[in-house]
Amino acid sequence: MSSFSNPNPKFEHLLPRSGKWRTDITNWLTEDVPSFDYGGYVVGETLQSATLWCKAPGVLCGVSFAKEVYLQCGLEVEWFIEEGTFIDPRKVEGGKVKVAIVKGPVRDILVAERLSLNIISRCSGIATQSYRTVQRAREVGYTGIIAGTRKTTPGLRLLEKYSMIVGGCDPHRYDLSSMVMLKDNHVWSTGSITKAVESAQKVVGFSGKVEVEVQTEEEADEAIAAGADIIMLDNFTGDGLKIAAVSIKERWAGKARFLLECSGGLTLDNLDEYLCRDIDIYSTSSVHQGTGIIDFSLKINRG
Repeated sequence: MSSFSNPNPKFEHLLPRSGKWRTDITNWLTEDVPSFDYGGYVVGETLQSATLWCKAPGVLCGVSFAKEVYLQCGLEVEWFIEEGTFIDPRKVEGGKVKVAIVKGPVRDILVAERLSLNIISRCSGIATQSYRTVQRAREVGYTGIIAGTRKTTPGLRLLEKYSMIVGGCDPHRYDLSSMVMLKDNHVWSTGSITKAVESAQKVVGFSGKVEVEVQTEEEADEAIAAGADIIMLDNFTGDGLKIAAVSIKERWAGKARFLLECSGGLTLDNLDEYLCRDIDIYSTSSVHQGTGIIDFSLKINRG
């Protein structure tokens, strides 16, 4: 009997061969050159090469999307660093690291330049923040899940969720169809947690999970009794969260199977206050909302 294993899975294989993400890149290129390409007129079609440099420490991300930019611009590209690698230019002479070489007509290189840099810089910023958050959690002994949220930039969810994955974070649910999350508005509109869970279970099917956001231990008990798979303890204080988590887990030990999730206000700076082993999942928008970028440049090779 033969066996097969993939010793080196690539993040780019997460993306379908065809799909909206490729169309998005076409639209972004059109957005950047909606009419005349004046710079292209100036430089013409002389064959040139350009180097993609990383100039700040961070996790390289967005390669898959940048590749598509270069492909749609008719360019060849050779990559020297694998996506997901942490790069630290501070440790090399000159303070920058060569990431790739792009070749083709110079006007096409310059059309691809800003879009590819914007994508890689933004993706790498999210991946780096995700990486640092997970690493910090591991440093203080937490072994559970650190997840992103659905609070993504409209139109850029695929790109931002992809970046969380590259950085080591769990991407959580992708959209409203990925799982059932019953928040306070769902419960208030339905009448009770029990009614909301029962309604959800009628349609979600065996492959879907039902998560309920709760504000108190009493609400958590109701959600667990109703059969919810995940209980989200929302906006608890650090000490209050730990007390509630221990209490809930002890009270339901051997009676029901569920996961506890914490959400609300979690950042890289306050992880120590929130982390405890009785919480299975910590979800936060801080790994993708308001994160910085990683500095890259694409420069024509002279001489």
